[in-house]
Amino acid sequence: MSNESVQPVECNHCKLAVPVGLIEPDAEFQFCCNGCKSVWNILHGAGLDGYYTVRDAVNPDAQRVTSTDGSYEELDDPSFQASCVDNLPGGYAQTELLLEGMHCAACVWLIERLPTVIDGVVESRANIRRRTTIVRYQPDKVKLSDVARALDRLGYAAHPARGAAAREARVKEDRKFLIRVGVAGAIAGNVMLLAIALHGGALEGMAETWKNTFRWYSMGLGVLSLVWPGRVFFIGAIAALRIRVAHLDIPIALALAVGGLWGSYNTIMGTGEIYFDSLSILVFFLLVGRWIQHRQQRNASDHVELMLTLTPTSALKVNDDGSTNRVPIEAVEEGMVVEVEAGGSIPADGIIETGETNLDTSFISGESRPILAKIGDEVVAGATNLRSPIRIRVTAVGDSTRVGKLMHLVASASADKAPIVQFVDRIAARFVLIVIALAAITMVYWTMRSGFVMGIEFATALLIVTCPCALGLATPMAMSIAMGRAAKAGILIKSASAIESMSKPGLMILDKTGTITQSKTSIVQSACNVELLAMAGAVEAHSNHPIARAIANGAQSETPLVATEINQTVGAGISGVVNNQTISIGSPAFINSIMPLDSKVQSSIDSMLNQSLTPVVIYSDTLGMGIVGIGDPIRDDAAHAIDSLQRLHWELSLCSGDHPKIVAEVAKEVGIDNATGSVSPEAKADHVRALRSEHDLWVVMVGDGVNDAAALACADVGIAVHGGAEASLEAADIYLTTQGVGPLVSLVSLSAHTMRTIHMSLVFSVCYNAIAAVLAMTGTINALIAAIIMPISSLTVVAMSTRKWKEPR
Repeated sequence: MSNESVQPVECNHCKLAVPVGLIEPDAEFQFCCNGCKSVWNILHGAGLDGYYTVRDAVNPDAQRVTSTDGSYEELDDPSFQASCVDNLPGGYAQTELLLEGMHCAACVWLIERLPTVIDGVVESRANIRRRTTIVRYQPDKVKLSDVARALDRLGYAAHPARGAAAREARVKEDRKFLIRVGVAGAIAGNVMLLAIALHGGALEGMAETWKNTFRWYSMGLGVLSLVWPGRVFFIGAIAALRIRVAHLDIPIALALAVGGLWGSYNTIMGTGEIYFDSLSILVFFLLVGRWIQHRQQRNASDHVELMLTLTPTSALKVNDDGSTNRVPIEAVEEGMVVEVEAGGSIPADGIIETGETNLDTSFISGESRPILAKIGDEVVAGATNLRSPIRIRVTAVGDSTRVGKLMHLVASASADKAPIVQFVDRIAARFVLIVIALAAITMVYWTMRSGFVMGIEFATALLIVTCPCALGLATPMAMSIAMGRAAKAGILIKSASAIESMSKPGLMILDKTGTITQSKTSIVQSACNVELLAMAGAVEAHSNHPIARAIANGAQSETPLVATEINQTVGAGISGVVNNQTISIGSPAFINSIMPLDSKVQSSIDSMLNQSLTPVVIYSDTLGMGIVGIGDPIRDDAAHAIDSLQRLHWELSLCSGDHPKIVAEVAKEVGIDNATGSVSPEAKADHVRALRSEHDLWVVMVGDGVNDAAALACADVGIAVHGGAEASLEAADIYLTTQGVGPLVSLVSLSAHTMRTIHMSLVFSVCYNAIAAVLAMTGTINALIAAIIMPISSLTVVAMSTRKWKEPR
């Protein structure tokens, strides 16, 4: 039967087209791969066909099943069980697993029905946002590895979700804070309704019974607001007094306490102003500002979690008899021999005992080209084995590895950073003393002049009207709005201090690989016949080497080509047979040993070397010789963004772990004068520290890899670009979610706009408090007027924070 006569057939599971070779004419159901067939059989056998109804309703896009067929035996290891599995009452156990392939509500529906697929699983609770599931099971009936294999067969490869306890604690803390804000808001709304009734009754008249009832209700709700959500300010004030530090919580707590006590006294006595409307609004506004500040200061994870994102979760241990078994990373010890398969990640620092391979160490060194590693060479945890299996003897694990030490630098540097909100605390040191002194003077003056009651009334009015609500809101409100605007522009800001630093010109250090360039090895130049290049791509598809992948991805062919008789020469090249033609691909020296290079090809090689490209020669007896230049292309927007930043008076330099000649060539192409190459991660961090100590300018580091993480953390501002390693994202203050470095220009513009807004708000707050204090001290405003105008300052700050910002083009 010819291929043309076969009608397109949909896979019964994923709905993708079934390859012609897999179509079974007599079968009722058709599948595009064994993975889809396996999942369909599991769902059909367990009575979970409803999955397809849910999937088609919420996510009709086709998704082919990917299964790793892993054994997951490392999950049954005692060391993993002790650290990551919780033993529950009744003989149950619980753990959290990170799942690949969870992308829609149908996935959640299926994962949560895991108990019907495998006996012994009691519950499976999926979280699509974090791509995790919490599994509760009976260890005496089913092993955790069996649970993971069941998920894998369904198309969801499982990994340990380390750090779950810390994340859960942070979630509980956030939930408590939000409850406090919500309660404060609900109380403030109800007290304001009562206040409206009382103020309306004061103008139009109100029965004394209703008036007293509303006053008592206001007191009850107001006191509740002070003793529950508002107690954080009293706790902060007491702590500040104990360590003898003037903090913004002191005047806030004083105003709340005096207002609450005097309002309660007036309610009981049935005379005077009760203030509870202003006090409840004050508590709510301040808690909103405190929540924003809390979120800005939240650190995404500690350095241990950060390190675990860079190294594998398991290792292949070599036993004394030469056999291997997979163990969790927690069980790896110094002196142990582990095997790293081709395509795998090295689990710990060590020395190669057997084997030879190429390693991708760009995540920590910045070197864009793979390095040759042989017996006796040292290897670092997290490096990727590109070519062939090796066995290494472990010399360092966990925090002792080079990656672990680097992440410790990240954690230490991140902890040293102070948020911009501390600037307000510096103002508060003088503000506290001034307000308390003025309140005391006001009370003494009016007591001597008109009696104790009047003294208390005007002193209370002063404390309420000058309560630093606007001062406390100015910075976090402007920062929150700026972060929202930045997010819409593809810029995620984690640290408020970053906005202050980016608001004025400084020194910006840019990494090369992945920042200025695309960190994607590809064909940059080609002087090769299209047919010859397509055949070379078919041969290179059999190799894991980055250069081979670049040629395989760059080669185009109208019809699929199949290469056979593959023969690879380590560190030189590869050959194979395509369409009965022998194709050889490799370094100029490798091809020259087969067929001498002519002058035209040699000229192309020299030209590519001058452009810091890696020349690869392709040869065939019938099609002749061709050459391609492999390199890391520069991002399209790099030159324009760098020119715009220089126009804004930023000093720019390029700092990379790559070869100095390559770094210099890239810097020249994008217009940067200062460029340094062959810089290790530790030296890069030291370089940033030195610049911070030598210059008065802010130092900003822009990078994407693990080798940049320590430098990102040491800089005044660390910026991670799109596609960067997770370690760099955790260490950075800012993350660019869109491709390229163009968003840096928008970030600089928005930061300057935000700081102008904050300065305007602070000036307004100080002026407002000064004028209000004078009016209260002179008796021009009483407590009632003070309670009415106090929220106006907060609303004005909110309005000023929403000033329009125009994004640069």
